[in-house]
Amino acid sequence: MISVNTNSDAMTALEYLNQTQGSLAATENAISTGETVATAKDNGAIFAIAQNMRADVAGYAAVSQSLENGSSTVDVALSAGQSISDLLIQMKQQALSASDTSLNTASRQALNDNFTALVQQISTVVQNAQFNGTNLINGSTNQIMALASADGQHRITVSAENMSLSGSIVTVASNASISTQTAASTMVTTIENSLNNVDAALATLGSGSAKFSIQATFVQNLSDTLTTGIGNLVDANMATESAMLTALQTKQQLGVQALSIANQAPQIALALFH
Repeated sequence: MISVNTNSDAMTALEYLNQTQGSLAATENAISTGETVATAKDNGAIFAIAQNMRADVAGYAAVSQSLENGSSTVDVALSAGQSISDLLIQMKQQALSASDTSLNTASRQALNDNFTALVQQISTVVQNAQFNGTNLINGSTNQIMALASADGQHRITVSAENMSLSGSIVTVASNASISTQTAASTMVTTIENSLNNVDAALATLGSGSAKFSIQATFVQNLSDTLTTGIGNLVDANMATESAMLTALQTKQQLGVQALSIANQAPQIALALFH
């Protein structure tokens, strides 16, 4: 039927053209944003899942930072502890030399001066072994704690090791002296005990540092996996979208032509009256 009031062919062509236009807009948006689901309007369920996963990734970023801070604090303590161990070895050498009964007063005094300087150096190392305001070897704190999970419910703790002079680890007194042969002989045993204690403390701190490193690696891998998962949910396949764009542009051109032809149909009615 030919009608000038109702052009069903044109309406059908317009409907398909509008559908093509909508698909073309979605494809162009995917290409420009790189995502097939950029907003909740695109796909509410997928967008919600992706947002929850993004929140987890952000949480793990905070966990990684916390673990890095904790690891750095322990590493500073380890470095200081190793320096103290080295100083104790030098002190033992000085004490052994001073325990020699054949030394004269001047030589023993020189050894004592060096020994005293090494003792003071231990004190300096202990007081300066801090990172971000935390010192694990001067007795100012009992432990350091870092986040281990994105929900903040789990933490990793590493105990402090007080290496201050006259303590339970370094038993050498702050006023220690090897000015006499007897004092020097006694000091050798004291230093050996302190050295064993320091080495044991270093082993404990080393284990704590390893805990931070292992957890940091796990958290990074988990974050990477989640990020990949988010990409799988929302990222656009650019090769597919490019091919789709070409197809839709062609379909759009054909739709416009079909609509144009359909709109010309009522003109045929004029020919009936000639």
